[in-house]
Amino acid sequence: MAMKIRLARGGSKKRPFYRIVAADSRMPRDGRFIEKLGTYNPLLPKDSEDRVKMDVEKIQEWISKGAQPTDRVARMLEAAGAMPKKERNNPNKGAPGKKAQERVQEKADKAAAAAEAANAPAEEAPAEEAAAEE
Repeated sequence: MAMKIRLARGGSKKRPFYRIVAADSRMPRDGRFIEKLGTYNPLLPKDSEDRVKMDVEKIQEWISKGAQPTDRVARMLEAAGAMPKKERNNPNKGAPGKKAQERVQEKADKAAAAAEAANAPAEEAPAEEAAAEE
């Protein structure tokens, strides 16, 4: 049996509430599960201790038996310190779009032109002082 530790959605429409469960991977998302391992309430503030409640010992026991946590549950376990952090790489996700890159380039060009303009009169001023001293 392929076991998963995953979220099972509950709650009403627009008010999600999740149970962290150990379930057969072939069962429906909200369907039959073997054991309830915790809860997750995304409506609570991120710093609230009631946002994620889980029995870490039971989860570790299921993982030792071969259960695979889903990505979201794995991230919760990493945040709790129960699992080592996994290296994730999605470099395109954080890159700004074309228009944003163009705006940044225009701003950099204007800043460079302003810096050149500011440096040019500053360089001419000492030459004028040297001419005045003679």
